[in-house]
Amino acid sequence: MSLQQEIIAKLGVKPVIDVDEEIRKRVDFLKDYVKKSRTSGLLIAISGGIDSAVATGLCKMATDELKAETGQDYMTLGVFQPYGEQTDIAHSYETAKAFNLEHTVETNIEEPVDEVALEVEHGYKRLGIHRHISKEAKGNIKARMRMVTQYALAFDLNLLVVGTDHASEAITGFFTKYGDGAVDITPLSSLNKRQVRQLAAKLGVPKSVLEKAPTAGLWEGQTDEKELGITYDDNSDYLEGKDVPAEAREKLEKQYLRTEHKRVPIPGI
Repeated sequence: MSLQQEIIAKLGVKPVIDVDEEIRKRVDFLKDYVKKSRTSGLLIAISGGIDSAVATGLCKMATDELKAETGQDYMTLGVFQPYGEQTDIAHSYETAKAFNLEHTVETNIEEPVDEVALEVEHGYKRLGIHRHISKEAKGNIKARMRMVTQYALAFDLNLLVVGTDHASEAITGFFTKYGDGAVDITPLSSLNKRQVRQLAAKLGVPKSVLEKAPTAGLWEGQTDEKELGITYDDNSDYLEGKDVPAEAREKLEKQYLRTEHKRVPIPGI
């Protein structure tokens, strides 16, 4: 078995999907897990990007169906989490409106993130190191602070925290360990980015979200493809078992091997 075949098998990506079937399967998956966990619904952070928009649509379908089937009051809570002024925050609100979310809340993470970053810089000084925190380290603080806030909300409201990671992010390790990778359930995990887009079109994700460049939003001007140096087309082709340019294959496989620690349980002895 080639490394490509091994990766595809581990991540569970299909070469071709039936969009309606995938939506149904993932909605049922969410419903079953909510019932088994005896929780009151789902919490989804709506970033303004396509992944969270698709997850929002699936969550809303799941809790609407649960309410209709059981007569109990299940909810999907949409959480907007800007750091200060977020230029595309309107896309988050458009997503919530498109899926008729009754419950949303905005929690700005700027103040706690800046406080943690400042404490890190104080720590450097105590170590005799005179430097500012890097943008990458601060970006990870943002991702982790978002999850701290989500779990605080979810705990008291008895909700499950829903993740938006998918196979195209998993293969490159393009998520923050214990940040956006720290969730209760991941309904998109066996889809590549192309397939996420297919679900988005079917679910009715707003056009403004469908057409924007994918970004983690951790610092100004950041985009996924620019940071990784790999297009999502090549990424998706690889995960569908197709031939891709040698440079893209090498980068993908190198990233996969380098970030293995993000995809495995915490080691112990």
